[in-house]
Amino acid sequence: MDVAPRLGWWQQTWRMAAAAAAGVPAWLSTGVLLAREQAAGPGSWFFVGDPLVALGCLTALWWRRRFPLAVALTVAIASTVSALATGAALMALGSISARRRPVEIGVVVPAYVAASQLAVGFYPVQSPPGSWWLRLAFPALTAGIAVAVGMAVGARRVEVRSLRDRAESAEREQAARAAQARALERNRIAREMHDVLAHRISLVAMQAGVLDHRGDLGAEESRVLVRGIAEGSHQALEELRDVLGVLRAEQGRPEAPQPSLDAIPGLVADARTSGLHVTLSTTVTGTPSDAVGRTSYRVVQEGLTNAAKHAPGAHVHITLEGAAGGGLDVSVRNSAATARSASPPASGFGLLGLTERVDLAGGELNHHPTADNGYLLSAQLPWPNPTHEKRT
Repeated sequence: MDVAPRLGWWQQTWRMAAAAAAGVPAWLSTGVLLAREQAAGPGSWFFVGDPLVALGCLTALWWRRRFPLAVALTVAIASTVSALATGAALMALGSISARRRPVEIGVVVPAYVAASQLAVGFYPVQSPPGSWWLRLAFPALTAGIAVAVGMAVGARRVEVRSLRDRAESAEREQAARAAQARALERNRIAREMHDVLAHRISLVAMQAGVLDHRGDLGAEESRVLVRGIAEGSHQALEELRDVLGVLRAEQGRPEAPQPSLDAIPGLVADARTSGLHVTLSTTVTGTPSDAVGRTSYRVVQEGLTNAAKHAPGAHVHITLEGAAGGGLDVSVRNSAATARSASPPASGFGLLGLTERVDLAGGELNHHPTADNGYLLSAQLPWPNPTHEKRT
């Protein structure tokens, strides 16, 4: 059904040699019969014309894949006057049968059988009485064998092409999966870098902004801010090193422990040291799962980072409420900004990445401006009752 693949020079050559060799027995047997029954012998046509016609048929076979039907019919008709062209005719018949088109096969097979009957008249060889069925059955049998072989080759060709297409499709799918994995890994790296570094760099930038805009600071206050900038920069480098170590870690090795709910007081203390006005109130009883605790830490971290970036001088209030079986509520509310400073460049993906984290934990994230020109970031995270989990 499909276009056959092109053959190389060697593939064409050995096929032509096989077709020529297949016609030699028919040519020799015809010559022996002519020598027995005719005193003059086979004649000049048998030794000159017959091989020339066979050579022309073999030459035509080189174009059998470009013009399959025309070549097959031409060779089948030419085999009427050339016993040596029998092999070329059978090869043309097998080649067109490989296309597995019944109409073409139905045209060429009768032409080949009819040509074999006319060849009997071209070479007057005495046949036993009543042997007409043998003269008809033998070419029909050889044509049937050629058709069967050709159709088998065609089926194998289609199967190989199907396997090749499947392999190429599998390679494309594998490449697509690899590209998707790379994209997911890039997103994970970007999210980790943002979560770990954005908060620390924002605090450092805020302290540097205070130094730049406050000309009334005393020497001790300036030293405190400079020390905070140095410590924050050092911690940022350490955290960057930790993130890169996790990303470069070998498969199977445990990752470094991630901050959880119990690390939030330390996060608030660092923010206060950097100059943020932060208060923390918590009524959490018990210890949530690592996923919920880690997500709550990231919510608070993102809220402090955004407050340091967009609301310098504002008061930030953090609330943690919840217990097992009732869920965990985290909110970070900041008032309106009371100072002006050059904000560091924002990635614009912090809240998007946080939304994804909260969704993966099974919670819900909300963020919006408040009536006093402040901002509220809140998350409701699930905290199932361990007793209920054991029962289910």
